[in-house]
Amino acid sequence: MGLTRRDALKLGVAGGALAALPLERSVFGATVVNRMPASKMAKPFTLPFRVPPVLASTGTEDVTTGDGVIRTYTRYDVAQTFSIASIMPGYKTPIFGYNGITPGPTIVARRGEPIVVNQTNRLHQPPAGAPNAKVPAKYSDDPMDRWTSTHLHGSASLPQYDGYASDVTLPGLRKRYIYPNSQDARTLWYHDHGVHHTSQNAYNGLAGMYILHDDVETGLGIPQGAYDVPVIVKDAMLDTSGGLIYDDNGESGVYGDIVLVNGVPWPAMQVEPRKYRFRILNASVSRSYEWQLHDGTSAVPMTVIGTDAGLMPQPQVVSKLRHGMAERYEVIIDFAPYAQKPGQAAAKLTLNNIPPKNNVAYASVKYAMQFVVGPESSIQSTENNSIPTLWNSAIEMPECMTWTEQGLLAQGVTQRRFAFVRTNGHWTINGETWQNVVDSNYTHCMAEMDLGAVEIWELANTSGGWFHPVHIHLVDFQVLSRNGKASLVRPFEKGAKDVVYVGENETVRVAMRFAGPSAGEGWAAPRGRYMMHCHNLVHEDHDMMMQFSVGDPDHDPECDPITGDPAW
Repeated sequence: MGLTRRDALKLGVAGGALAALPLERSVFGATVVNRMPASKMAKPFTLPFRVPPVLASTGTEDVTTGDGVIRTYTRYDVAQTFSIASIMPGYKTPIFGYNGITPGPTIVARRGEPIVVNQTNRLHQPPAGAPNAKVPAKYSDDPMDRWTSTHLHGSASLPQYDGYASDVTLPGLRKRYIYPNSQDARTLWYHDHGVHHTSQNAYNGLAGMYILHDDVETGLGIPQGAYDVPVIVKDAMLDTSGGLIYDDNGESGVYGDIVLVNGVPWPAMQVEPRKYRFRILNASVSRSYEWQLHDGTSAVPMTVIGTDAGLMPQPQVVSKLRHGMAERYEVIIDFAPYAQKPGQAAAKLTLNNIPPKNNVAYASVKYAMQFVVGPESSIQSTENNSIPTLWNSAIEMPECMTWTEQGLLAQGVTQRRFAFVRTNGHWTINGETWQNVVDSNYTHCMAEMDLGAVEIWELANTSGGWFHPVHIHLVDFQVLSRNGKASLVRPFEKGAKDVVYVGENETVRVAMRFAGPSAGEGWAAPRGRYMMHCHNLVHEDHDMMMQFSVGDPDHDPECDPITGDPAW
C-alpha cells in the first residue's frame, strides 16, 4: 500500500532509483524504552524564545502562465536536508529540515504577487560533518526511501502545485511550486505531504510558516512587525542520546513528552507591556491542545482575530482555545496590565494546555511557554497597538461567512456525507482509502462538482476513541453546526477555515464554494483533483484520504496533479 513500483513507473522513475523503492510501506511502532528522562531535559521556561528566520529571495524566475505569456515572478529556493539540530541543550538531534532547520524559514508574501518556490530533495545526503548520523525517527536507512511532496496549506494553488500526496519528489530531484498569493491575508504553512511518509517527514522537521499580507490587514492598526509573532507548536520525544523517537501507537498517533515552540522546549519570551499578535500553528502530528493563558491567579482573556483563512468577521474574546492539528489561530494578547512596577518582579504569564480527550497527556505537555512582561520603559513602539472597534466596516467578510445553512438549503445546494471510520485496521472515509485512488490510476474521485459550485459537506466521526481534524484542500469553509446545532460551533471557529476539529462522536457540517480566486494574471481559477484527509498525519498515512474533482470531468492533463509539472 506504499508507493509501488507501478506507481513509480507512472511517475517516470527509472534505473537505480526505481530499484531502490520499497515494495511495501514500513511498519512502525518503537517501544519507548530509551526515552530521555526529565532530569536530562531543560527546565521549563529557562530557554529563550526565538523566531524562525524569514526566507530571502534568490532573484526572479520566468514562468509561462496558462495563457502562454512569459511572466517574471520572485523566486525562492529551499533545500530539504538531513541535518543536525540542537533541540535539547547538550544533545545533537538528527532531523529533516527546510534549509537545514526546523521549523523552516518563514516565507512572507503579499497578495497579488505570485512567487516561485523551488524545493530540492537532498534527504539522501548525510549531514555535513556527521556522515554517520543515524537517520531520525525510525526511518528506513535506504536514502531513496525519503520522497517528499510540499503542500502550501491554505493556498488555492493549481493541482500540480498543491502538494498532492502522490506527486512525489525523489531524493536528488527538484520540484517547482508556483503560488498565486491571490487570497485575503492569512496565516498559511508549508509542510511535507509525501504519500505514506507525511507523518514521519513532518515529525522529523519538515514544516514552516508562510504569511500572506494585504493592504486591508496592514492598515487595520493591529500589531505588525516585531509584534506580529509566529508561534509554531509541536510535540516530540527524544531518546537518551538526543535522537527523535517515533512511536505511532499502533497506527493511531504520535505523542511526545516535550512541547517545542519554534523548535525550543518550553521557552520564555520577553515581551513589552503592549499588544502582541501571535500566529499560533499546531504543527504536531497527532496532538491537539486546549490553550489557556494564566497569570498565576486567574485565566487571562485572549482575543482571536483570525482563523485558518484570515481575519474573522468579528474578533472573539475567549478564555480557552481548542487547537487541532494544522489549525491556525491569530490571537492578540494585551500585556499592558502586567507592566513591571519599580521594585517588583516581572509578571509571568504561562500558556497552559488542558489536554483534550484521546491525547497521551504527559505531565510535561500541560504547558508550552511563558511570557515575561517588562516595564513601560521597555516599549519600543506604540504604533499598531489596537483592535479596531468598527471591525466589520474595516474588513470585507469572507464570502463563505455570509451564508446561512437555511439559505443554502433553500437554494438546493448539493449535500454530501463523509464518514471517518477505522475499519479492519484501516483509517477510511466512506469505507475507502487512498489505495482506491492509487488502484484507479489516480482517477477515482469521491465527489465531482462544477467549478464555482457551493456545497454542504457533513463530516461524521462516530467513534469515541479518537478525534479527526479534517482538512479540505483548495477551499475556505464556514463551520455551520456540530451535531445539528449551530450553537455548538465554538466562538473561535466563527471565521473562515480549512481545517475543522471533528471530535469524538461528532458530526460537523461545513459549507464552501469550490473555486479559488484566479491563480494570478494569466491563470484561470484552479480546477482539477484535490484531497481531503484527516490531519492526524498517522491516520492520513494509513490511509484516511480521498480526492475530489473540481471542474475537470475529463481529467485534463494540463491540470493533472502528478504530470502537470513534475519534479526533475
